[in-house]
Amino acid sequence: MQEEKEFIQELLHPKTQNEAFQKLLQDYQKPLYHHIRNIVLNHDDADDVLQNTFIKVFQNLKNFKGDSKLFSWMYRIATNEALTFIKQKAQKNKVSTEELQNKTIDNLKADVYFDGNEIQIKLQKAIALLPQKQQLVFKMKYFEELKYEEIATILETSVGALKASYHHAVKKIEAYITSN
Repeated sequence: MQEEKEFIQELLHPKTQNEAFQKLLQDYQKPLYHHIRNIVLNHDDADDVLQNTFIKVFQNLKNFKGDSKLFSWMYRIATNEALTFIKQKAQKNKVSTEELQNKTIDNLKADVYFDGNEIQIKLQKAIALLPQKQQLVFKMKYFEELKYEEIATILETSVGALKASYHHAVKKIEAYITSN
């Protein structure tokens, strides 16, 4: 934890800021991209949200209290940025977030950065039917293999609630896949 405090000081200090931010990008760019991509599904959208996330991180680092790990704080920002992006994109296209998500899933086959098959698309369709919190919990646990404690910190909820959400999500996904 001491290492992280020192790193945050480097990020805040004008003389070490650039080098420290390069390290931050190097360490977190890929995991945050994959996290965002799991939420927005589209590569170009994920890139946009990732860029916005790092801008927010940079702008708000002075407000980081250290109550959680830097990783968790950045994931929370990325999650909120991705959800806001989806909501705004749906409003701009005058559709619901569910309709937008289904359209995005239908376009996955044409996405050159998507390397899944029909089963992956069926899984994405099943996930899209879940309530938003269950979607987030399932994706973070299943795709990103985050621990419940990490997810609880990121989503600011209890481990017990997450376990229940994940269990319900798995049951609904299993039901969808077996019936389709």
